[in-house]
Amino acid sequence: MTSLLWFKQDLRVDDNPVLAAAMQATDCLPVYCIDPRWFQPDGRGLLPCGPRRAQFILESLADLQRTLRIKGSDLLVLQGEPEQVLPSLCVDMDVQAVYAHAEHAPDEQALMARLKQALPHDVDLHVLESNALFDPADLPFSLEAMPGVFTRFRNKIEKHTPAHTPLPLSAGMAPLPMGALDLMRGLPELLDLGLQACPAEPRSALPEGPGETSGRAWLDDYLWDSQSVRHYKETRNGLLGKHFSSKLSSWLTHGCLSPRRVMHELREHEAVHGANDSTYWLWFELLWREFFRLSLRLHGSAFFHFGGLQNGTPPRGADQRWLDWRGGNTGQPFVDACLRELNASGFLSNRGRQIAASYLIHDLQQDWRLGAAWFEQQLIDYDAASNWGNWAYIAGVGHDPRGGRAFNVAMQAERHDPDGKYVETWAR
Repeated sequence: MTSLLWFKQDLRVDDNPVLAAAMQATDCLPVYCIDPRWFQPDGRGLLPCGPRRAQFILESLADLQRTLRIKGSDLLVLQGEPEQVLPSLCVDMDVQAVYAHAEHAPDEQALMARLKQALPHDVDLHVLESNALFDPADLPFSLEAMPGVFTRFRNKIEKHTPAHTPLPLSAGMAPLPMGALDLMRGLPELLDLGLQACPAEPRSALPEGPGETSGRAWLDDYLWDSQSVRHYKETRNGLLGKHFSSKLSSWLTHGCLSPRRVMHELREHEAVHGANDSTYWLWFELLWREFFRLSLRLHGSAFFHFGGLQNGTPPRGADQRWLDWRGGNTGQPFVDACLRELNASGFLSNRGRQIAASYLIHDLQQDWRLGAAWFEQQLIDYDAASNWGNWAYIAGVGHDPRGGRAFNVAMQAERHDPDGKYVETWAR
C-alpha cells in the first residue's frame, strides 16, 4: 500500500504520530503544500502569512527534508491549493491513504473537509492528533463541558490528566513510491511566493535557526546548558536578550517541536535539578496554549467575532490611529518600540504584545480585530488560538472573567524599561 503523508504544522520527525502511522505503509510519499492563499491580501491589504513567517517555514522545510533524506526518505514541496493538488497526486502515484494531523481552527477544518470530498473514493483520509499536549480521550471533561476559565481548566488538568511519553521513532522509514524522485525539485524561495526577502535583524531577541534541528538545540540550551528555565518566572517579562523567556513558540507553532517533547524534557530537568516556581511556570504557559487551542476547537468562528465569546461591545474604531499604531508611529515611545520590533523581526515579547494590544484597544479606541490581524501577518510564531484568544482577552470579550486588561503604558515602561534601553534599541 502507498500512503501520502501530508505535513502541515508538524515539521518534525520526533514525536509525530502522523508520520509514525503513515510510515506503516509499504511505500510513503511525504508532501508539503504551500497554499497561494496564504499570500493573497484581504480587504485591508493584510496577508494571512507575512514574509518572515514564510521564511521560517521554508527554512524549516529544508531542515525537515535533510532529516528525511538521512533516514532514507524525502520531501515533496508543492505550490497549490491542497484540495486540488493532493487528490491529483493521489491518482498519479496510486495512493491508497492520506495521513494528516487534526486541526482546531475553522478555516483549516473546512480545508480538511474539502480535501476529503475531493479525494478519490478509494483513498482513505486518516486524521490524527499530533500537536496537542494531551489526548482528547484523557481529558477529565468533554470538549463541550470544558471550563471557560483558565484556573478551573488548569486545576482539573493537573489533578486528573496523565502525561504521555513522546512517541519514539524507528531509525528507518518506508521507502518512496516508484517514480517519486522524478517529482522532487528544489525548495522555493520568498520571491517565488511573491514576497520580498527579509534582511537579518541583529537586534532580534529570537534565537537563530528555524526547523527541528535548531529547535531541539535551543530546548537543550534553555533547559540543560544555560538552564535559563530556572529563572523563567522572574525574567519572563523581559524585553531584550535571548534568555529572558523560553522563545519556544515559533518551533511549537510550526510543529518543529512537539509540546509533549517540551513537557517531557522539562520533567527530566526537574528530576535532575529540582522543580521550582520557574519550571512550574513554563508548564503553566504550556497549559495556557492548550487551553486556547481547545477553546478555539469548541467555539469555532465565535473566536474571531467582534463581540467575541462574551458578545461584548469593545471599541469599533478603524481610522488613522490604527495605521499609526501598526507602523510604530503613535508618538508613545514604548508602544512604538514594540511595533517596530515586531515589524523588523517578526517577534515581540509577551509583555510587549499585551501592552501594544491594550494601547490600540483602550487608548486609541480601535477594533481589537485589526490588531489581531496585524499580528497574524507579522508574527513568526502566529498561532490562531493563542493570538486571537489573547487579543480577545485584552479586549474583554474572551475568557477573562474580569472584563479585559487595560495597561498604563507609562507605568509599564517605567517598570519594564526603566533605563530606556528597549526604546533606544528600537527607536530607529
